[in-house]
Amino acid sequence: MASEGKYMAYVGSYSYNGKAKGITVYDVDVEKGTFKERCEVEVDNSSYVTASNDNRTLYSVADEGVVAFRILENGSLSRLNSAKTKGMRACHLSMDKEDRYVFVSGFHDGKATVLRLRKDGGVGEIVDGVFHKGLGSVAERNFRPHVTCCRRTPDNKFVMIVDSGLDQVKIYRFSEKDEHLVQVDTIPCEMESAPRNLRFSSDGKFFYLMYEQKNVIDVFTYETGDRVPNVEKIQTISTMGEKHSSLAAACSLRFSPDEKHMFCSNAGDESVAVYSRDEKTGLLTMLCCLPISGEYPKDISVFPDDRHLAVINHESNSITFFKIDYEKKLLIMSSNAIKCNEPNSCIIVKVDD
Repeated sequence: MASEGKYMAYVGSYSYNGKAKGITVYDVDVEKGTFKERCEVEVDNSSYVTASNDNRTLYSVADEGVVAFRILENGSLSRLNSAKTKGMRACHLSMDKEDRYVFVSGFHDGKATVLRLRKDGGVGEIVDGVFHKGLGSVAERNFRPHVTCCRRTPDNKFVMIVDSGLDQVKIYRFSEKDEHLVQVDTIPCEMESAPRNLRFSSDGKFFYLMYEQKNVIDVFTYETGDRVPNVEKIQTISTMGEKHSSLAAACSLRFSPDEKHMFCSNAGDESVAVYSRDEKTGLLTMLCCLPISGEYPKDISVFPDDRHLAVINHESNSITFFKIDYEKKLLIMSSNAIKCNEPNSCIIVKVDD
């Protein structure tokens, strides 16, 4: 069973007001679908956390750049090092499948940065970086570049960089040989749609692009190519139910561990949408979109049993927990909410028993 073993959750929070240290470490009770706080670790304003693919290293955005921690066998954290990105503070991190590089997204300066990862999991030197240029739609906040997500494609040939300010996904060629980002294509998006997050299926055949302002998910097929990849949009589906708030922002997009379901949180609407996913066609079907008993669900984390959900509520300073009933299309609160000051991001990691 996928959920057997010991799991930890790491939640990144802003620390500037002195009410949080940066990262809160939780023991995960998979059966009950809840977290139990163990300790806090100091990081200046941890706006995003993620883990290496081998689950041995935790990475966090911080004021000084990117911070790396060794994940110990008991789930505790031991600081490895930090590295600067030569840019303003970031909003998103991702690794390639082999944990060779970390790709850093800069919202404020429109910069994407690639740093090498050391063999021990620490963050190494900057390999390359690009500043996006140009003007987006003249909306209140979307008139200049805002890089919100960078991901290396599963074929390791390209890097997709999502820019919510320019309403584009720029595609760059990138290889270990020259370690240089060279733009080869662009996926134009609707004006003022604000693409925010992109996720690939693990088989590399599909990717899912979530739009913050348009409140939809676009489903694309992906085929590799020599010069440019071949991508085709096959579906657009709403992130919200029929009755919803007029002011809403899609925030977080996550697969279930088995990738048979997908989840999207909506701030303003204060809801989470649950989708079933056809693994052969890649298409999504909405099962439900329900309230999450919190404000500004900035991130969501699916438990390893595929049956429980943690919602990271930034404005209400809370984490709420739900049991997912796929058959009845319901989210049922599974335990009491816990307090967490200005949480931004959460990752659940399997550690050794």
